[in-house]
Amino acid sequence: MKLYYKPGACSMASHIILNELGVAFDLDKTDTEAGTTEAGDDFRQISPNGYVPALVTNGGDIVTENPAVLQYLADQAPDAGLAPAHGTLARIRLQELLNFVSSELHKSFSPFFSGVEMDDTRREKAEAGVQRRAAYIESRLADGRDFLLGDTFTVADAYAFVVLNWAGFVGVNLDGYPKTQAYVARIAARPASIKAMIAEGLMEQAA
Repeated sequence: MKLYYKPGACSMASHIILNELGVAFDLDKTDTEAGTTEAGDDFRQISPNGYVPALVTNGGDIVTENPAVLQYLADQAPDAGLAPAHGTLARIRLQELLNFVSSELHKSFSPFFSGVEMDDTRREKAEAGVQRRAAYIESRLADGRDFLLGDTFTVADAYAFVVLNWAGFVGVNLDGYPKTQAYVARIAARPASIKAMIAEGLMEQAA
């Protein structure tokens, strides 16, 4: 398999899951603004929408859109428990979470990455939007569970972690959500996450 990614972008969730699976895969860093990849490919021929992730399967098919990529990867190794079985209510709950992260949490960070400088009013509004979505994550964790679906790490956790981790980069304060902060730290400490962050240049290899 081959993953087209952008360092620190939502594609890192798929990178983490590939590491969790322990399968062989290639990485190709992508400049989504220029539409080119490090290997010299025209990324828009690979993913017409021009954004990551894009996954080339072992059969040569291309899968795009993070929720779809993540579920595809999880289904390659059902015994790994990264997604509940198809046809179960638990799978529907996973899809609910993936859609929430994609359409609500992820989208709430858009003003910070728009390239348009924000005045204080716009920034306060944008921060409130992120915090409102973080409050939902906090509520999911309120019963003491370690992960969004319970005691088992799933692809939804990989995606939520990557997006919530952006808060530190854009200066959004999540101090009011201690369970969410502990959740992010817990996933950041997973070997698969550390390996992905090192590979993407977000942290240095420990000496």
